[in-house]
Amino acid sequence: MITAQEAYRIGLVNEVVPTADLINRAETILKQIASNAPLAIKFALGAANKGMEMSQSEGLLLEASYFGLCAATEDKQEGTSAFLEKRIPQFRGR
Repeated sequence: MITAQEAYRIGLVNEVVPTADLINRAETILKQIASNAPLAIKFALGAANKGMEMSQSEGLLLEASYFGLCAATEDKQEGTSAFLEKRIPQFRGR
């Protein structure tokens, strides 16, 4: 067991928040994640969950495969267009 501060110091966690702020901060992060393309979120969660059951090299291959799938979606094109046009993307899950 290590303290939250030690976990932060060694890079195990990205930030430490007071207990009273934990739910609000988690909801803020969730909203940031949810604003991304649904397929990208699905593949990221899949890679994280499946990656726990395989070797690092297998996990990296899975991640690369999912990246390739995401790169070929309409949502990727929409995200790129929205970024270049400085507007909020309208993802459709395709």
